[in-house]
Amino acid sequence: MQTFYDFAVIGAGAVGLSTAYKLMKNFPDAKILVLEKEKEVAAHQTGHNSGVIHSGLYYKPGSKKAQNCFNGREQLVQFAKEHHIKHDVCGKIVAAACEDELPRLKKIYQTGLQNGLIAIKMLDNKETQAIEPFCKAIQAIWVPYTGIIDFPSVCRKLAELLQHHNHTLLFNHTLIKIQKNSDHTYSLLTNHNTFKTKFMIACAGLHSDRIAKLEGLPLKMQIVGFRGDYYELTQEAQHKVRNLIYPVPNPQFPFLGVHFTRMALGGIECGPNAVFTFKREGYKKTDFNFQDTWEALTYIGTLRFIAKHWRFGLAEYRRAFSKSLFLKQLQRLLPDLKLNDLKPGRSGVRAMALDVNGNMVDDFAYEVTPNSIHVLNAPSPAATACLAIADDILQLAKITWKL
Repeated sequence: MQTFYDFAVIGAGAVGLSTAYKLMKNFPDAKILVLEKEKEVAAHQTGHNSGVIHSGLYYKPGSKKAQNCFNGREQLVQFAKEHHIKHDVCGKIVAAACEDELPRLKKIYQTGLQNGLIAIKMLDNKETQAIEPFCKAIQAIWVPYTGIIDFPSVCRKLAELLQHHNHTLLFNHTLIKIQKNSDHTYSLLTNHNTFKTKFMIACAGLHSDRIAKLEGLPLKMQIVGFRGDYYELTQEAQHKVRNLIYPVPNPQFPFLGVHFTRMALGGIECGPNAVFTFKREGYKKTDFNFQDTWEALTYIGTLRFIAKHWRFGLAEYRRAFSKSLFLKQLQRLLPDLKLNDLKPGRSGVRAMALDVNGNMVDDFAYEVTPNSIHVLNAPSPAATACLAIADDILQLAKITWKL
């Protein structure tokens, strides 16, 4: 006989597992299923990000990103303390390298205050160097709320807690078909089996739009992948960065810029850049998938995005294949950095939701139906905010599904 589930969650990244965890806490008698197409948790965005506990400094006041990052950060740190997950709330510097960046730095500072970060502080060059001795900045913001964490360990602990309470996590299960039944349930067909559930919550990251289309939902956005490449500092150069150093982001471009991050498990990463990837799960510079490329380059939103940002994109591609150009960008923050201080690191792919006008969908976005919720857009700081996003999903479920 087929097991019937109360809730099926698609995706075992930070958002999917946090959602299943919050469902378990709120509905202790419910049967919960988590389906993951990979062989382990956190296989893509969660496991390939920079491992930063974000503060909520940059996000539009009142937005889901701002609210969930603030709340989610506090929940995440508490979860890490409770379950002995490696983390460190070490703080970060946002450094202005030239006079032109000062107005943007001051605007970011005001945004941070509006978002409840009352302990942030403006620093002069001397104060900046007291925190990061090798960082040259005219002015900077000290953000004590920012930290580092091992996100895959967070996910493994969430999975362990779910399994301890007899909920079902299935790996290597790719969702192929979503069938709506006459009794208002779903039959979920994977490459191995069919599962029946009353409610479905899709947290599919890089494939969120495709899962929504499996259900037949009309979308006004599409996921386009952007790869970020990292370098690492050699052992001899790691003393040049104590914790985290960020540039002042340029609002004309949709990314934060290359930065320095001390990792929770050791080492210092530098990056990422941001280049269009020809494969949604393509972590190598030469990775290619015909379907992914065709879908991206025949979507009007991608073409309009490229038309707006082609100069930025070209500069990023040049840096992707040139260590010396990458170094030049890093030297804006750390002038003493040398070419032999860098060694190749890993890569990650960011799921960027673009609307038909070529604009990034700037906030977290959900699509709600009478029996399903789709997390269509959950870019950074989604890993930091995962437990708060799960609260959002739970609230939507309670209201819409009258639970």
